[in-house]
Parts: sequence; structure tokens; C-alpha cells
Amino acid sequence: MFIRHLLSKSFLGNPRILQLHSVMEKPCVLATTFGAPGAIYQCFAPVIEKHFTVIPHEEFVNNKHHFAHKISAVFVWGGALKVDRNLLQILPNLKVVVNGGVGVDHLDIPLINSFGIKVCNTPHVVDNATADIGMALMLATARNLIYGHNYSASHETEEWDLPESSMGTDVSGATLGIIGMGRIGYKVAKRASSFEMKILYHNRNRRKEEDEKAVGAVYCEKMDELLQKSDFVMVVVNLSPDTQKLIGWRELSMMKPLGTLINISRGPVVDQEALVHALQSGVIRAAALDVTYPEPLPRSHPLLTLPNVIVLPHMGSHTVGTSQLMVERMVTNALAALSGDQPTDEVKA
Repeated sequence: MFIRHLLSKSFLGNPRILQLHSVMEKPCVLATTFGAPGAIYQCFAPVIEKHFTVIPHEEFVNNKHHFAHKISAVFVWGGALKVDRNLLQILPNLKVVVNGGVGVDHLDIPLINSFGIKVCNTPHVVDNATADIGMALMLATARNLIYGHNYSASHETEEWDLPESSMGTDVSGATLGIIGMGRIGYKVAKRASSFEMKILYHNRNRRKEEDEKAVGAVYCEKMDELLQKSDFVMVVVNLSPDTQKLIGWRELSMMKPLGTLINISRGPVVDQEALVHALQSGVIRAAALDVTYPEPLPRSHPLLTLPNVIVLPHMGSHTVGTSQLMVERMVTNALAALSGDQPTDEVKA
């Protein structure tokens, strides 16, 4: 009932697009079958089906010649549907590829644009949920919540006998270093300020003085300074050639021995081999990761066995409300592109 209540709300903005669309036959969108692994959940299907005829990718693969000329949009959710040259070459009427989520590193945007096809994502709507997961990971790893749950579920004595090693570290009053002070990073800072944390940040461009004062943030021109002074380091950058392995052995070695690394950006931003070594050797206290590479990690990966690591399956935007907004934003962007208007969230090479 909760999900249905959310779905009854409409955030599809641009009435002109919807009015134009209402007098036309529904365009066809290629998408992974609703509810399939890695696909849009079935509960959000009505949001898309209201405006599009959905061609499931599985059916398309089995009957390409029948469906190819009908498809004008492709919806990508996770990595289940691959948009490559072979697909682009057989969709003559494709106008737009819309990605659910902010990150588009899995899409070859120059290639897609070379076919005259637009690419869109869904920024902004994921900001709050992603900032929330960053705070959740920081609190969970600081206070050893996973250990506490496992202890409660498995202890056999009549009294608590928590070992000394189970003690956590304080978040309130600690120093948080934020690497990447964009929209999400700033929302993390706003949340952290409520915990009376000291906030340092490193960014390509310094934020306005009023932004800094609002959250009590101090700018570090050099990332090294932030790493050396922070109790918690949270990485919130976009993935680019410049940020590949931004955090490696050198950077980890600069952190405090009781420091914790939190990554809510993209897996390749952190050198995972260096991170494993740092955690095993006590160079840093702990790590909490919403993202890894690859995703998911192989079952034998050491990050999944170390007691001082929390690994999530990329759950940053994984809430009912945020997923709802993402799907609606995908629809809005697709309708704009198909109506000849400029999509709000077009991503260019």
C-alpha cells in the first residue's frame, strides 16, 4: 500500500510535453523486463506504461526484425542492458538513451552521440538518499553495528560479555573529511554538522564562503592535508580519468591509524588492492563501501572476509521514494527528447 500511495503521486513536470504526447500513439521503449534481476522493479511499471509501450529486452532479442524499427527510446537501469554499437546499428529510429541514476560511466556517450542519439541521466533526485547512505555507513562502521547484530544473534551466554575490541569510535565531535563537495558532498556536510562534526573538504573548486559558513566547513586546497587531519574520510567524487584510483596506498598511508574510509562514489575511485593491504596491516581502522569494482565482488574477494569492512551492493539510491523519482525523471527526459524539446538532464560527451 505504501508503494502504491507513492505511485499515485505524479512528479512528471512539463505539462506541454505530456499534452503533446497524449494525442500521439505511445512510443516504444526498450527496457529489461520489469522485475528481472538488475531491472526496474515491477511496482514502477505503471509509471512507464502510462506513457510508453514497453518492449522487454528478452523479447527483442528473440525477434529483433519485428521490434527494431519501433523503438525510439532505451531505458538503462543498472548494467543489465548493454548499449553497444551492435544495438545502436539495428535501431534506426532510436532518439534517446536514458539512464536511471547519475553515473554514466557504463555508457559510451561519444559512440551513442555519434549515431545522433541523446543520452540522459537522473541527477539531483538521488542526492538525499546517497548522502543518507554515507552517514549510515559512517555510523555503522564507527559503532560496530554489524558486529553488534551478529553478536546478539549468536551469543550463547546469559550475560553480555562484549570484548574490548567491540568498542566503537565517536562520531559526534570527530573530524569528517569530504573529498568532492558537490551536491551530494554538501548534503553530507549538512548532516554531519548536526552531529557537531568538524568538517574539512577538498574540491576542484572552493565553494562560496556562505556555503562553508552554513555547515562550518573548512577548505583544504591539498587533499593530503584533509587525509592527515580527518577521523573519517568520505569520497563523493564523479568517476573520470582523473579520479581513477584517486585513493591509493599513498593516500591511505596518510590517514590516521584510527581513520575510516567511506566510499559512496564509484568503485574504481579506490585502489582496492591497496585498501585490502591497509586494512589487513592496520594502516587504517576500517572501511565502509557502497560501491566496488567489479559489482558484485567475487565471493572470494578479501574485502568480503575482513572484519573491519562493510560492503553494500550499491544501495545509495535504493529507496522506494528515490527509485520512484528516478523512474519518473527517466520518463520526463525521454518524452522531452521524443517531442523535440531539450531534455533537462542530457549528458554530452
